[in-house]
Amino acid sequence: MQDPDAQAEVFAVVRQAHQMESTEDYVELIDDLIRTQGEARLVEVAERLGISQPSASKTIARLQREGFVTSEPYRSLFLTDKGRELAHSARRRHDLVYRFLLCIGVSETTAKIDSEGVEHHVSAETLSAFKRIIDERQVAASATNSSSTPDPGATGKS
Repeated sequence: MQDPDAQAEVFAVVRQAHQMESTEDYVELIDDLIRTQGEARLVEVAERLGISQPSASKTIARLQREGFVTSEPYRSLFLTDKGRELAHSARRRHDLVYRFLLCIGVSETTAKIDSEGVEHHVSAETLSAFKRIIDERQVAASATNSSSTPDPGATGKS
């Protein structure tokens, strides 16, 4: 069993990740809506997260207090610079985790679901390892493909 202080530190890191999970999901979704639809409205945020509008409104109010989101009554939601930075960071982590899961043979459907949760709980060291493995497999796949591709200039005659 771990030393109590070391174990407490691990749980503190996990609790911090859980606290940021909702924030990251909201800012990433708001950013996606703005990029694809030109605006993000509370009603659509709630719908896409599968929660009630009052619950979404409560979280949006927290995000405003924390400096991630701005809005005005009866207007769309907007990300602050801080919110955009967090959304882009979360998206990069999400995409890397998703590509890693595909790389190790996880189905696309499962990778989509799993990457949504895993992205919030991986360290920079783990993400670097994921990227290294993806890059190594891409290099290996390229080498295999180029060595098995016939030379278009070769006639096959000796």
